[in-house]
Amino acid sequence: MTNKTISRRRFLKTVSGASIAAAGFPYFVPACALGQARTTGRAAPSGRIVIGCIGVGGQGTSNMNAFMNNPDTQVVAVCDVERGRAAYRGSTFGREPAKQLVEKYYANQKGSGTYKGCAAYSDFRELLARKDIDAVSVCTPDHWHGLISIAAARAGKDIYCEKPLANTVFEGRVIADTVKRYGRILQTGTHERSNDSVRFACELVRNGRIGKLQTISINLPCDEPHHAEIIKNAGPQPEMPVAEGFDYDFWLGPTPDEPYTERRCHFWWRFILHYGGGEMTDRGADIIDIAQLGNGTDSSGPVEITAKGKRLPKGLYDVFMEYEFEFKYANGVQMVGKSEGTRGLKFEGDKGWIFIHIHGGRLEAEPESLLKEVIGPNELHLGRSPGHQRNWLDCVKSRSEPIAPAEVGHRTGTICHLTNIALLTEKPIKWDPKAERVTNNTEADMMLTRPMRNPWYL
Repeated sequence: MTNKTISRRRFLKTVSGASIAAAGFPYFVPACALGQARTTGRAAPSGRIVIGCIGVGGQGTSNMNAFMNNPDTQVVAVCDVERGRAAYRGSTFGREPAKQLVEKYYANQKGSGTYKGCAAYSDFRELLARKDIDAVSVCTPDHWHGLISIAAARAGKDIYCEKPLANTVFEGRVIADTVKRYGRILQTGTHERSNDSVRFACELVRNGRIGKLQTISINLPCDEPHHAEIIKNAGPQPEMPVAEGFDYDFWLGPTPDEPYTERRCHFWWRFILHYGGGEMTDRGADIIDIAQLGNGTDSSGPVEITAKGKRLPKGLYDVFMEYEFEFKYANGVQMVGKSEGTRGLKFEGDKGWIFIHIHGGRLEAEPESLLKEVIGPNELHLGRSPGHQRNWLDCVKSRSEPIAPAEVGHRTGTICHLTNIALLTEKPIKWDPKAERVTNNTEADMMLTRPMRNPWYL
């Protein structure tokens, strides 16, 4: 940790219980100090949800804009270790540009005359210490999801956390348990789950319209321009001076100390296993999440995982870009996947099939008449979402379970991580979804968690 970070201790003393999940004791905030009365679930008289946004890069800024565009919310703080970078990949991101966006938005809104401005922080713990903030958006690199979400739950905040929910199986379990313990509302950012056509397709499957579900086929290609750029730059990268205004040491956080090079951070981190899991935990988290919904296994997972693939040549990026995998579920369903084909998934039964395209949710089916079916009043209904962010906001108010709660996000993330572990070990995995442990491979079981760099720990 940098000296700059350590020098904040005097300020952070008062919030140490919320600083990191391992603080060892809960951090209590009086319900009357929050926009929502947390102990009862009653909404504040204004009904307004006060939000802080942690991580305001591309997706984080998109989520921030989505939250602002709801009349019953108010964004009052942003946080990022990047002060602001001009024209990075064609856009400007960081805490200062985000602050400016927020303040410009409210300056143009009627009824915002009492708005007191947007604060900008580089340390998420300072934002979490604010008693006026009800909820937070967590849109950092994956290796920060666990620590920040756990700290937020302990600080009495509801959480919208981007997918994958966590960077390891163990972190995901701790998030889910902590959210439950402190009575928080967490929405995992698997937004495809909120698509009407996706939910309709899963209703058709769950209600037997394709007969007995036998196979779920996953197409997860690595064929986009950013994949090509990763492959092109897969070799070792030169060490560089840290970019001005970027707290690189804090960005690394719980991961090993590594020399700075631009292509380690800012979007490209997703293809380095310390920080992400490649396409498997990127779009894979969306597609496998839908597979879980259609299979009715949201609270469980497969019992066997096999996988094989090719990693990039030794260099900065170490994820798998070519792969095949197969999962077996206790209900007899097989899930098979590959790094090619049209991105999406296919539910195959003994009477037909349905293919869901990612993104957008366009459906194909055989027979085509399946798509004109009506789900009867006495059949299983999965409900509809007003939008992923809106669904979370509604549930923050009602204290009901959102479309993609922590347990669901954890179970989906677990499958993605187990697939990467099977690829790394090159051995089949027998998985106990109840105990959440690998039963046949000690090496793989030990990979369910990772050591964290001091002073961060769970």
